Amino acid sequence: MFWNKEMETISVERLRELQLERLKKVVKYAYERVPYYKKKFDEVGLKPEDIRTLDDIKYIPYTSKADLREVYPFGMFAVPLSEIVEIHSSSGTTGKPVVMGYTRGDIGVWKEVMARSITMMGVTKEDIVQIAYGYGLFTGGLGFHYGALTVGATIVPASAGNTRRQIELMRDFGTTVLCCTPSYALYLAEYAKDEMGIEPSTLKLKAGSFGAEMWTEEMRKEIEKRFGLKAYNVYGLTEIIGPGVGHECQAQQGIHIQEDHFYPEIIEPETGEILPEGRTGELVLTTLTKEGVPMLRFRTRDITALITGECSCGRTLRRVKRIQGRSDDMIKVRGVMLFPYQIEKAILEVQGVEPHYQIILTRPHHLDEIEVQVEVSKETFSDDVKTMEGLKKKLEKRIEETVGIRVAVTLVEPKSLPRSEGKAKRVIDKRGLS
Repeated sequence: MFWNKEMETISVERLRELQLERLKKVVKYAYERVPYYKKKFDEVGLKPEDIRTLDDIKYIPYTSKADLREVYPFGMFAVPLSEIVEIHSSSGTTGKPVVMGYTRGDIGVWKEVMARSITMMGVTKEDIVQIAYGYGLFTGGLGFHYGALTVGATIVPASAGNTRRQIELMRDFGTTVLCCTPSYALYLAEYAKDEMGIEPSTLKLKAGSFGAEMWTEEMRKEIEKRFGLKAYNVYGLTEIIGPGVGHECQAQQGIHIQEDHFYPEIIEPETGEILPEGRTGELVLTTLTKEGVPMLRFRTRDITALITGECSCGRTLRRVKRIQGRSDDMIKVRGVMLFPYQIEKAILEVQGVEPHYQIILTRPHHLDEIEVQVEVSKETFSDDVKTMEGLKKKLEKRIEETVGIRVAVTLVEPKSLPRSEGKAKRVIDKRGLS
């Protein structure tokens, strides 16, 4: 299924022409309207007319989240506030929040890319879409709302939280599509079965779009098994537009980037060198059509690789592989670099445990230690010390095989770890505490 077949199946040659045309326009636009970009260009002696080919994008300086925070709140806006119809921002949990403004044109683009995104997983006007992402300054809820509204689907704007009510709505309204974080999807399934006596697979859900946090292929399988639906990966960033930058199609072989609006590059995180297609590195995105806050070569910190070639779904827009993690979320333990998703993958390959875990980092006696707390399934949990010790050793071995270092696994009782109605907090770093 396609929302905009002409653009989603555009020839590569025509797409590159369109991207270059739009790149030249947005570079000139940003240079003339955003003092930050004029200053950056002038510092390196670059003029908008120097961008003659797509390869010339390499001369444009990168934009980072730190840059955006320096000009908080409206320093990156390219239009006066009178032309901004909507404002969104990041949570600001690690510093000043990043603030983004949307013109009517930007909202139109957002509706378009979100309509494409949900159509990729088979959503039509016949569907009932329950949105359990938060509504508000966070882009998740309204992004999916705009997409479903554009397609003409029936929207259940449940927002995040109120888990019992979410399940009642799914049952009573016959919800067919669920949109939320993957960790919350698991919690919904668990709560439905254990607290309400409702088997999740008996609900009418056929598809789900899950994102806003890292999740593995193993977690996808777990969500699909519990709900009996098909689980899709959505990708987006507040700094670019919100959800809708990319989405999986029904082939589930990578996330299609809406390349006519967002130009992707992969770079080496340490050096900033552009990597050839197929190599794993940091995703960099340039907005080609954004009016309110244009972003030139924004460093997402997300680690992935570009996939070229036509997808079996017929789309020619390039894909990126499942996000492996963020370069700034990488954990360094005893000289080894690892991502939380690697530990999640290992845990979910072992029978007898739940997909709920926490990683605790400490530094006793000046040496990094890593503890992984894992919930045992209620079917497996017992007072039999031998059984529990065998499960613990199996987990420790599988995690060590995956990440290359030994970890201490602590088995905990079912439902004893915190549940999240939004983004799950997987890592607790106590190494800076005395």
